[in-house]
Amino acid sequence: MINIGDGANYAPSAEAEQVVAPGEFCFAVAHLDHGHIYGQTNGLRDAGATLKYVYDPDPARVAAFVETYPGVVVADSVEQILQDADIKLVAAAAVPDKRAALGIQVLESGRDYFTDKSPFISLQQLEDVRAAVARTGQKYAVYYAERLHNDAACHAGELIAQGAVGRVLQVLNLAPHRLAKATRPPWFFDKACYGGILTDIGSHQVEQFLTYAGCADAEINFARVANFSHPDKPGLEDFGEMSMTGDNGASFYSRVDWYTPDGLRTWGDGRTFIVGTSGSIELRKYIDVAREAPAAKLFLIDGEQEREIDCLNRSGFPFFGQLIRDCIVRTETAMTQAHVFKAAELSMKAQALAEQ
Repeated sequence: MINIGDGANYAPSAEAEQVVAPGEFCFAVAHLDHGHIYGQTNGLRDAGATLKYVYDPDPARVAAFVETYPGVVVADSVEQILQDADIKLVAAAAVPDKRAALGIQVLESGRDYFTDKSPFISLQQLEDVRAAVARTGQKYAVYYAERLHNDAACHAGELIAQGAVGRVLQVLNLAPHRLAKATRPPWFFDKACYGGILTDIGSHQVEQFLTYAGCADAEINFARVANFSHPDKPGLEDFGEMSMTGDNGASFYSRVDWYTPDGLRTWGDGRTFIVGTSGSIELRKYIDVAREAPAAKLFLIDGEQEREIDCLNRSGFPFFGQLIRDCIVRTETAMTQAHVFKAAELSMKAQALAEQ
């Protein structure tokens, strides 16, 4: 049963198309610092990948993972995993400032890497990883879960690609999250570890903008970050906002925060509003407030009608199967490497602008 109130450990699963046979695509999991690793693991397994190893220096985290996925082999180190020729991909959710170095280690071993967002906390880390990808030819994939692991967000992308709203003119993302301060590890409050709120959860929002608006790049108009009400945690940014203009003229605004009230049944009332030349879309991604929870609702208005579409448990989350096939045949159908990097780059540049 998914805990819809706990965003840190929210881990969807789905009836999905299995794109490989058992044992055909083996992967390992390393560094379980963030609960998103369970979502990454579920997505890959749902699409047919075989989980072989887990590694983490914390025995308690390993024990919890093994309880969830019985039969996984506990490795003594990342190096042990990388010595097994069966392993094609390593999925990880390390502390954010450690993700790039781990990824480079994996890439240089000849494996692909699938990290939780944010994939980097600095532009220097991004450049180091870009060089490693160019040098090795391996993939550095990122779990931008707020689109990839949400039924309504998946369906919105399909509708936009079909021309349902015409050319996208604006994407507006509202992304409140529950802080759950008492349950968070120390690194969560250390900006040197997580990189700032726009670098972190803001990367989800930028990735959605680039996807829905069909942008390859954007200019940052405005960015702000703040710690409004947690003086006991000076390293925490509890509020952030940013505005961008895409290279095709589409506009973007996002607010991210740690202010989900305790009375909300889910970890956040994530909303997306998409305006096109011939229609509009609203996404209620996790809850339909005061009505349904969990929920994945899409509201489409076009030249003919208004429609409410219930998307929950209907997408199969195709990204994961596409990623597996991409790793096997070396294509870029799930997400291009350029797109992966650009979403992170723009969120980090917005963070830097806000800090000025």
